[in-house]
Amino acid sequence: MSNEWLKEAGFETLAIREGLNPGFEQEHSDPIYATSSFVFESAEQAAATFSGERDGNTYSRFSNPTVSVFEKRLAALEGGQEGVATSSGMAAILTLCLTVLRAGDHVICSRNVFGSTVGLFNNILTKLDISVTFVALRELDDWRQAVTSNTKLFFCETPSNPLCEVGNIREIANIAHDSGALLAVDNCFCTPALQRPLSLGADVVMHSATKYLDGQGRVLGGALVGSEELMAEARGFVRVCGPSMSPFNAWIFSKGLETLQLRMDAHSQRAQALAEWLEAHAGVKKVNYCGLASHPDHALAASQQSAFGGVLSFEVDGGRDRAWGFINAVRLMSLTANLGDVKTTVCHPASTTHGRLTDEQKQQGGITEGLIRIAVGLEDLEDLKRDCERGFAAISA
Repeated sequence: MSNEWLKEAGFETLAIREGLNPGFEQEHSDPIYATSSFVFESAEQAAATFSGERDGNTYSRFSNPTVSVFEKRLAALEGGQEGVATSSGMAAILTLCLTVLRAGDHVICSRNVFGSTVGLFNNILTKLDISVTFVALRELDDWRQAVTSNTKLFFCETPSNPLCEVGNIREIANIAHDSGALLAVDNCFCTPALQRPLSLGADVVMHSATKYLDGQGRVLGGALVGSEELMAEARGFVRVCGPSMSPFNAWIFSKGLETLQLRMDAHSQRAQALAEWLEAHAGVKKVNYCGLASHPDHALAASQQSAFGGVLSFEVDGGRDRAWGFINAVRLMSLTANLGDVKTTVCHPASTTHGRLTDEQKQQGGITEGLIRIAVGLEDLEDLKRDCERGFAAISA
């Protein structure tokens, strides 16, 4: 029985059915292949499988059926040819970099990215004689002017963490390709449910699957999606170096993908309503959410996203003391730096997710001491507003 019909299936069908064994008398749910290795019927079969002459699994560091289901399903949702799963989002970025870069190469990265991404580029890649230039995500001329003869990779988050800045994926891709470089987009905030960077010209999509692809804050994982040729090289890196995803984690992520569209729509609806409420609140200096008409990137976001996601940030006057006072007073929201959970989370980026950046890097990235990030979950909206009021009451006394 073939699953050829899935080529015409819609997003939500692919999220549930892609990668499943279509035969009869099989598990109706994805099985977990909790094994380190696989047994062969003969030495000849083992040799043929290890050499690639025969399809099959050999060792779960680089070939496991449960992991393959997740990779195929995510690739289908992103509109890519192949996917490669890794142990974390940062492992996915490292896999990408050490797949496409070598000593002497140059990377251009948007300035407002996750703090650990900055650390990887600044502190690890530079040890390998790979140079990095950070540019303003929105400023296309900055991307053009940063190009050198050895530029091989453009990397950006859009929307960015935590200011929700939006980059023009199509235009950045054109600049990258004109210079002979690849464009990789961190699609963590939107997921393929809201944005598909490959359709806009990107070469690789990167995910911290830990976030919305799981959706309930249970396990760590990462992924890359791109062309068959490029993903074959990335898989070779994972095979040799071992930043692999476990079968159990892959099973969790596959299950998360089944409800991804429903969750992302619900996250977006609640975040939009909360952002509008915060923007009108007397205790708020500024709200960063690209779903707001006041956001400078609203029109661009609307043109390349189907909705605006679940993450917002806002500033309060008074710097760190007042931001911490707000955070310490809330009771419903979870104080944790993770995001993408059904449970709303709140954090102070300047001292957590971006705490290792220098003061200059924070200033350049707009990470102020009064900035608070909320990743809106799926609780009742009125309860979230009441929880915010607890925070505002604590810092207005």
